[in-house]
Amino acid sequence: MLLDEPLGLIVERLRRRGTDDASVEVKACTNKLSADVWETVSAFANTAGGLIILGLNEAEGFVPSANFAIDRVRDQFVSGIGDGGSAAVVAHAPRYELDRGEVDGLQVLLVRIFELELKAKPCYIGARGVQSGSYKRVDDKDIKMSPAELYELQSALLPSDADGTVVSEATVEDLDPDVVRSIIANRRLQTPRVLRGADTLEKQLVRLNITTKDGAVKLAGLLSAGIYPQQFYPKLMIDVAVHSDVEKSAPGQPRFIDRQLCDGPIPACIEDALAAIGRNLRKAAIVQGAGRREDWEVPQEVLREALANACIHREYSPMFVGQAVSVDIYPDRIEIKNPGGLWGGKTVDNLADGESRCRNPKLMSLMGATPLEHAEGAVAESQGSGIPAMIREMESRSLGRPKFIVKADSFTVLLSRHGAELAENRTWIQSHVGTELTDREETLLMFMREHGCVCDVQKIREALKWDSDDIRLICGDLVDKHVLSKCGKDTFEIIDMSRESSASTADRILEALSAEVDMTAREIAVASGVKISSVRYHLPKMADKGLIEVMGLSSEWGRGGTPPRRYRKK
Repeated sequence: MLLDEPLGLIVERLRRRGTDDASVEVKACTNKLSADVWETVSAFANTAGGLIILGLNEAEGFVPSANFAIDRVRDQFVSGIGDGGSAAVVAHAPRYELDRGEVDGLQVLLVRIFELELKAKPCYIGARGVQSGSYKRVDDKDIKMSPAELYELQSALLPSDADGTVVSEATVEDLDPDVVRSIIANRRLQTPRVLRGADTLEKQLVRLNITTKDGAVKLAGLLSAGIYPQQFYPKLMIDVAVHSDVEKSAPGQPRFIDRQLCDGPIPACIEDALAAIGRNLRKAAIVQGAGRREDWEVPQEVLREALANACIHREYSPMFVGQAVSVDIYPDRIEIKNPGGLWGGKTVDNLADGESRCRNPKLMSLMGATPLEHAEGAVAESQGSGIPAMIREMESRSLGRPKFIVKADSFTVLLSRHGAELAENRTWIQSHVGTELTDREETLLMFMREHGCVCDVQKIREALKWDSDDIRLICGDLVDKHVLSKCGKDTFEIIDMSRESSASTADRILEALSAEVDMTAREIAVASGVKISSVRYHLPKMADKGLIEVMGLSSEWGRGGTPPRRYRKK
């Protein structure tokens, strides 16, 4: 289908906007095809595709061009794109579709340009060459691609040896011997054969891609076990900046509230960056038995994984080593950005497929054996589970999925901050529940509170990605703790314990009851204004105290059977 929406709606939107947009470009083209249409073809082909409307005049308010020579313009376009035996104006011409449309009773020519496959990019104007003739779409503009963007496009499917680059000025004296020993020990445990025949330290360093046979230090080795890699590459660090507003350098605001340049080898960079982020996030203190723990508004596990991915999967070719990994903390979000786009055919759509593709295999291998400085385990695991784990962790806490922003020369993870909600939810849990809860119980309660206090198993499963049977067990435990009540098949409701715990609630129920007339729980709820779940929670307790009488008592009462349905004040 050439159009995603009716042409009339597209034109109406452009008229309101007063300009083109990211996916639609118009050209007047009265008597001949505009020469700059090929810049738009290149931009759409290299970005996300788009629609070109020929014969529509933007300068006059998006009205049809007078005396538009539609057949002539069509033939010129077909010829220029390389169909019909003519030499193409653009190299790596994209797939396209043509059709005629009507605006204000006059014809226009519609051209749908489809995005090229990664292996075919970039599309460029042949006469200008790939460096000067390649474009991308940014809002309503066709922008010339930078050398870095072109490099990433052209090398996105090619094997990279950037992490194997020799650091010419470095020697083994620039490596931390303790870290080296840990890497060797861990690799021997992981794959016993990896060091077979490597009976000296020198041979082991070569085998693990820390050094060359000549003893020269490789970039992967320096970043993993170096004492101070920034001596040789000053910008290979993590730059953490905290901003006062939702955008950088907001007018009238200080440039940074806080900033830390996190240097050292990658494990140290990650841990220092994590600490810098942590001191600028809201936290909730949770009491667990005799101990205490802190919950961050964005889980530490997610942040550590995002930081590790940014350092391991970034671009290390000479064009990019002058750029740091950046962390920007805003009041509403955290953005973790690394130089270099996605590699190896990875896209936003298949990021979470569990398949690992790494442009820096030597570094990845070493990071899988390099210990974290202040946490258990290694920096990376190379199983492709990092992104799925991040998504799962965020969703399981009702924090929203991470957003991934992919550009030709950069990759950004955006994590929404929920600090206010976290503090409010923790306060609510602590005041609402008089018993200790597990993490999953807390998560489920916060989700239910956010979604109206009544949820069924299917809704919870779809949102939190938990197994249905696990959800039923957790809900059952919360029912036993008098936190939830069951109000239908696989449906549960939060009991309003903030009110139930007060004497006034029982008083209101008692006031609604009569000594002469039997009432059901639902009738009591209506008469008292107390929630039905609260009424059902209090009635057995009130009966035990002798405040009310249960009419029509069955033999199952008190032995796990269904409670009687009618009550009377004593």
